[in-house]
Parts: sequence; C-alpha cells; structure tokens
Amino acid sequence: MIIRIIKWILAFFLIPIVYLLISLILTYIPIDYEDANNEKDKLIYISTNGVHLDIIIPKNLLDSNVLIDLKYSQNDQYLAFGWGDKNFYLNTPTWADLTFNNAFQAVFLKGPTLVHLTRYTENQIDWVEIKVNQKQLHKLNKYIFNSFYFDSKNQKVLLNNKGYFYNDDFYEAIGNFTCFKTCNSWVNSGLKKSEIKSCLWTPFDFGLIGLHKK
Repeated sequence: MIIRIIKWILAFFLIPIVYLLISLILTYIPIDYEDANNEKDKLIYISTNGVHLDIIIPKNLLDSNVLIDLKYSQNDQYLAFGWGDKNFYLNTPTWADLTFNNAFQAVFLKGPTLVHLTRYTENQIDWVEIKVNQKQLHKLNKYIFNSFYFDSKNQKVLLNNKGYFYNDDFYEAIGNFTCFKTCNSWVNSGLKKSEIKSCLWTPFDFGLIGLHKK
C-alpha cells in the first residue's frame, strides 16, 4: 500500500516536470520555410499580454469572410486574434487574476473555447513584426476563419458585453482547450500551417516572440 502511494506521489510530480521539459525542448526547435518565388512584402504581427499570444493583421489584409460578422469601426486599422479556453479567457485577463480552479479546468478539462478579437487604430510599440507573402497571408486568413464557430444561420456568434475593454470582444470558437492545445499553441499552429517561421510545438508565448525578434 505504501509503495503504491509513493508511486502515485511520484507520478503526480513527474508528469508536469516531463511536460515542462518536453515543452521547452520543442519550443526551441524552430521550423522555417523558405520560398524564393514569393516576396515577403506584407507585414503581420504577434504580441503577448503575458498570458495569451495574439496574431495581429492589418484590416486591409483580412479576407472578407474573416471580417464578416465581426464588430469593428472604420477607424480600426488592425485586428488581433487569439484563441483559448472560454472560462480561462473570461476570468483570467492577466496573471494576477489566475486561480487554481481556472488553471485546473483549463489544463485538465476539455472546455469550450473562444476567439478573442481586439481592435486597434494604430500600430503598438510592443508588437513583433513578421514579414509574409501573399500565399502565407491567404493560409493564415483561412486558419483564423476556420477557428470561429458558426450558428445555424452561418454567422459568427458574439458574446455581448464580455470584452475586457472598449476595443475587444469574444466570439464562440471551435475546438477544445487542453494542455496540448493551448492559446499559444493555437497561434503557433496558425503560423506553422501558413508556412511562417514557428516552433515545432509550444504552449508558451516566449518561444514565438523570441523567434521573430531575432
């Protein structure tokens, strides 16, 4: 009985340690794509608030099917997209709001997810610039579009009055959040599927930020 208890205790501590080590290793393995036939003449951005990574795209570079049903004004020039656990997003806007219950549910329970849209009128100083070509931009638009949940009327579903500030909103998304598919791995997967430099896999924000600051 004692041996069994010891095994459970060891497993309890070893599993997160192994997860962390593997995550760090995969974070620092870069995946790069070179396409000499397509000039990278367009700019997108990534940013972090210390918890969630966002993909930021100038409004004029977004496909019409991405823009439809989204809440924005004529003055908004950049739209930032994030994806993550619904409960975590709504109740943990910063690390200061993190609770054990929110973290446990996000990591160990498959909960519903949201797309977080933030609107900006101008470029922000802390954004990290990424040069892309038209082919990459098209794939990224498709990836973001396919992350939204659509209702029976084929419309995106806005959560009214759930944003953090005046310039952001949440929309219902598809997929479930797990420790293997996090808000930051969603961004990484989007870049990877769009053939943009990315990490092999990462649940962290610093991997992509560091990769594109070089």
